Amino acid sequence: MFLLPWFIGLFALTIGPMVNSFYYSLTKFDVISPPQFIGFDNYKTMFTADPRFFTSLKVTFTYVFLSVPLKLAFALMVAALMNKGLRGLGFYRTLYYLPTLLGGSVAIAVLWRKIFGGSGVVNQFLLIFNIHAPDWVSNPSYALYSIVALSVWQFGSSMIIFLAGLKQIPQDYYEASQIDGAGKIKQFLHITLPLLTPVIFFNLVIQLIGSFQAFTQSFIISGGLGGPMDSTLFYTLYLYMKGFAFYEMGYASAMAWVLLVIIGIVTAILFGSSKYWVHYADGGK
Repeated sequence: MFLLPWFIGLFALTIGPMVNSFYYSLTKFDVISPPQFIGFDNYKTMFTADPRFFTSLKVTFTYVFLSVPLKLAFALMVAALMNKGLRGLGFYRTLYYLPTLLGGSVAIAVLWRKIFGGSGVVNQFLLIFNIHAPDWVSNPSYALYSIVALSVWQFGSSMIIFLAGLKQIPQDYYEASQIDGAGKIKQFLHITLPLLTPVIFFNLVIQLIGSFQAFTQSFIISGGLGGPMDSTLFYTLYLYMKGFAFYEMGYASAMAWVLLVIIGIVTAILFGSSKYWVHYADGGK
């Protein structure tokens, strides 16, 4: 009986909508009219007659494989600095975690668009050095990178997890290596990184899954259109446009299932490769 509310929520809010979504992916459904069963035509159209689908995939994969490594590297660097016993550590943890809490909001995305605009703070600062920079969010060559920068700025959650992992590494290892003449770089490469690989793996999986589902930044910065020239057309944004702008809910449901498969494959590859580079204290048993 104690589990009944959980089971109700599981079937009503998770399994039920997933089943309906898969059914709609096999139909032509405009929300207003009853769905018409068309089999796998949505999937066929997606892979054979929709160039914007492949554009959205390219943009999303570029965003994921740029933002995730940069975010994790920056988070680890800040965590390593904070692990040196700074005064007011709680204040700095809160300060660096705030972007994670605020970064996904509409207000921050709007602010970011202003900051990287043609007359924004970034360009005004560069003008001090007589550097005439482009309008970052309106130039198709740079628009995606402004969103990557916003993602990297939201490094707080990964940093907190890295910091907790760093504090679990015994200091005896560093003292023993220091006696043997190991410098800071060797200690980081041969002690810190190997012992931190389980935490790196956890952060990597979480950030990859989250990055594939990124939506708000692209929607706000591009004005909901994925521009300029589809340079910020994230997969989730295109899915939203198909479902709620063009009322092709069946097609959007098919796109959602393709995204689920993509995330599943990428996650499976990560788990499969983890045995080669993730080291556990108990040997992984």
